[in-house]
Amino acid sequence: MSYSCKNLVVGCGNILFKDDGFGPRVIEALNEYFADKEMPEDTKFVDGGVGAPQYIFSLPDPSWEKVIVIDALEFNGEPGELRIYSPNNMVINEYGGAHAVPLDQSLLTLTRMGVEVAIVGCKLKEVTEPDVVIGLSEEVEAAIPKAVEMVLEQLDYKK
Repeated sequence: MSYSCKNLVVGCGNILFKDDGFGPRVIEALNEYFADKEMPEDTKFVDGGVGAPQYIFSLPDPSWEKVIVIDALEFNGEPGELRIYSPNNMVINEYGGAHAVPLDQSLLTLTRMGVEVAIVGCKLKEVTEPDVVIGLSEEVEAAIPKAVEMVLEQLDYKK
């Protein structure tokens, strides 16, 4: 699959480990939102899973102008709280949460290449790895509609 587009929106996480599946669930909600609407021009929504984001971001496409990453993160706050970060205002190696491969350096590299990068982070409640628990906690599930709104704002999408 080609990721050649102006705006790339990537949901990171593993749906098998409870709140770690937040990113993919937001991508699913975005696809549902645009089922009967015109998508923002030259935009792709990608369920990046766990390992794929590292490869996606380390092999950037020259057409990218904006990359939006959606993920469950660990930060001081209440479960389900949403925040927008840039790679420049995150503590090095903080990004990645439950993921084995930190993405902060790849995302910083994208910004140095002139790509605008925004991270829509949701404070997770529970990641069950290695135990498989499919489904988000109530608080994180409730944050999905607001996360969709935040992504649409980042894309300057007019409803």
